[in-house]
Amino acid sequence: MTVLVADKFEQSGLDGLKASGCEVLYQPDLSGDTLAEALRSTRASVLVVRSTQVTEAALDAGALSLIVRAGAGVNTIDLAGASRRGIYVSNCPGKNAVAVAELTMGLLLALDRRIPDNVADLRAGTWNKKEYSKARGLYGRTLGLLGFGNIGQEVARRARAFGMPVLVWSRRLAGDAEARRQVAETHDVEAVATAAELVSRADVVSVHLALGKDTRGFVDADLLAHARPGTFFINTARGEVVDAAALEAAVKDKGLRVGLDVFAAEPPSATGPFADPLVALPGVYGTHHIGASTDQAQEAIAAETVRIVRTFKDTGRVPNVVNLAKQTPATHMLVVRHRDRPGVLAHVLDQLRAAHLNVQEMENIIFDGAQAAVARINLDGPPPDATLGAIRTGHDDILDLQVIARA
Repeated sequence: MTVLVADKFEQSGLDGLKASGCEVLYQPDLSGDTLAEALRSTRASVLVVRSTQVTEAALDAGALSLIVRAGAGVNTIDLAGASRRGIYVSNCPGKNAVAVAELTMGLLLALDRRIPDNVADLRAGTWNKKEYSKARGLYGRTLGLLGFGNIGQEVARRARAFGMPVLVWSRRLAGDAEARRQVAETHDVEAVATAAELVSRADVVSVHLALGKDTRGFVDADLLAHARPGTFFINTARGEVVDAAALEAAVKDKGLRVGLDVFAAEPPSATGPFADPLVALPGVYGTHHIGASTDQAQEAIAAETVRIVRTFKDTGRVPNVVNLAKQTPATHMLVVRHRDRPGVLAHVLDQLRAAHLNVQEMENIIFDGAQAAVARINLDGPPPDATLGAIRTGHDDILDLQVIARA
């Protein structure tokens, strides 16, 4: 199996892929047309990326079966295009959660103690203890987390160690009071029903939402209107989740203090010029999208990438796959008990094809001794009686049939 790695990747990961029996092509500077050409010329089965955009043109160029995002999000990959072509897309959720949580707490401390300004004055030869002794402190201040996945949970653990009460809101909890109760009990937090309530009650708002069509621009002027003057605001998720113009206005009008690791318009490469009106404002601190960039996190992501590829190579299964249907569109299941002989399932499938029934999912379970098996075939409609009769009588190794209507 040929694996094309098109981004910077740990040596331990490259070694692990090779030890799994893969041919590894390491070309970390590919993008756009050069990525498409590499996929075309190598005919790689697996593509490993981090921040590289995987477009429909790249998907068309090669013979991919699997794309692994060596990180948490998959917003740089054309998921719909991959799904239309039957290409698995997988990621490494949770492996960088601790690293991002650590940076979140670092930004929070920097905002409270104005650490970057302290450093700037010292380097400029200015001693100003009087000015920088005005921190409010974190103990007892309420932290509000927009999003409560792996990263949000790690942030909550660290915030509680600082003595901060924690509010959480997430889309999956919004309409489920019992789920909110269970999360509150399990994680020692308070789960609220609306994002507006969280923002209105929090001294610190930290964003941990995945980027998708429902979250793009989620933190907008209407939501920020609920923030109290002087609220701390941190985003280590994705820049596009926040309406930058609305945040800029809130900084100017309400004195929000802001810590950002992500921006909507980041340079396409690891180095280069950067301009954003937000970072020029007083009280706004920024880092260079480095949330996941610790040695610990990158080694963990590399190990998980190797596990995904090895599992796919050895079993055909894909851990952490993100683009399979959540629920089969099948309406009926045909259960076929049969002798384990050549041609039995071919006969069944021929009859289903003749009836214009589409097989959505299928599994064939073998009994001990390999003399008999049961096939479970999910269909997009009920098989007619004539089709069932043709299946029963058309092959001597059919033992029994059952049709189950799916809920």
